[in-house]
Amino acid sequence: MTHVDERAEKAGETGQGSTPERQLWTAGNGRSRRRTVTYADAGVSIHAGEKAVELLRTKVHRTHRPEVMGDIGGFAGLFRLDLKKYKNPILASSTDGVGTKLAIAQAMGIHDTVGIDLVAMVVDDLVACGAEPLFLLDYIACGEVVPDRVAEIGAGIADGCRYAGCALLGGETAEHPGVMRPDEYDISGTGVGVVEEDAILGRDRVEVGDVVIALRSTGLHSNGYSLVRHVLLGAGRMRLDSVIDEFGSQRTLGEELLTPTRIYAKDCLDLIKESEIHAYAHVTGGGIPGNLVRVLPEHVDAVVDRSTWRPQPIFELVRTKGRIEDMEMESTFNMGIGMLTVVSAEDADRTLAFLAGRGVDAWQVGEVIEGTGQVQMVGSHTRG
Repeated sequence: MTHVDERAEKAGETGQGSTPERQLWTAGNGRSRRRTVTYADAGVSIHAGEKAVELLRTKVHRTHRPEVMGDIGGFAGLFRLDLKKYKNPILASSTDGVGTKLAIAQAMGIHDTVGIDLVAMVVDDLVACGAEPLFLLDYIACGEVVPDRVAEIGAGIADGCRYAGCALLGGETAEHPGVMRPDEYDISGTGVGVVEEDAILGRDRVEVGDVVIALRSTGLHSNGYSLVRHVLLGAGRMRLDSVIDEFGSQRTLGEELLTPTRIYAKDCLDLIKESEIHAYAHVTGGGIPGNLVRVLPEHVDAVVDRSTWRPQPIFELVRTKGRIEDMEMESTFNMGIGMLTVVSAEDADRTLAFLAGRGVDAWQVGEVIEGTGQVQMVGSHTRG
């Protein structure tokens, strides 16, 4: 978001220079005649990008931590890392996007929540190894820079950073006329965190007898939307403004689909101080089995009992409308669980009590047994 750029031009039309104006000369009647073409003629507005940055400045400032140096608008974001706080600091980084959930936001004209989704995808991947998210940089590509729309997107990103406790250090807004439609955009982000070397979480800590605890999701989060759009919205099956009784409170399908992803970063980091946490698994693409298996050593299995929870109504709607097999659902969606933590059995009750005190809906979903590095899904969900 620090400045606007345009990377969709043909070779030889870079628009470089101190001014967005490019001069062309033509010959006529023996004399040179000057005519000009501006960057705006090609569909790029430098001034619109600058206005978008100004609209975001206050929101961005609210995400700043004491380590942030300078202001947005520079060529690089600066972050002072206090090495005295750490013995053996390890930097962690993650990059991600929001995927085709953006198509729902664009269709509904609601742009201030997908930024929260973006931050969640990045920072909770960092937290999975025990790293504290320090700062995030974003990238917004659009067909046309509409300052208010870019500011809405950026405001969501800033809100997500505040929820996660990380600074929004800057980024880039790029205009792609002729490549993207004027109302089309895509967003991505890269985050950097830090963790002590001897505090890195993961499969090396997981052992037989550990307990698996689930943290409830807010719904679909940001994965599986291509399938959702295909089975719910394809061929005019349903409308985004359709009121779905199962969602309650006259809630529409579009509102449900745009529910922001829950950000677990602060809760998970504070939980590490309270309990013997061995691993976190951020449940995104691949679902519960595809992500929990990433933190299992080869000599154990994780048994997950479906009967311990009931997925939100949106999952049943997708399953029934699309006639999707249970295995396909579980390999695509989070099925109501956004984060899993593997904790020592002795600390299971303490972990659940801590999360309850933070307002996080959590429960014991399974256990770690001897095995071959697999996730065993057992039992059945209760369905209405």
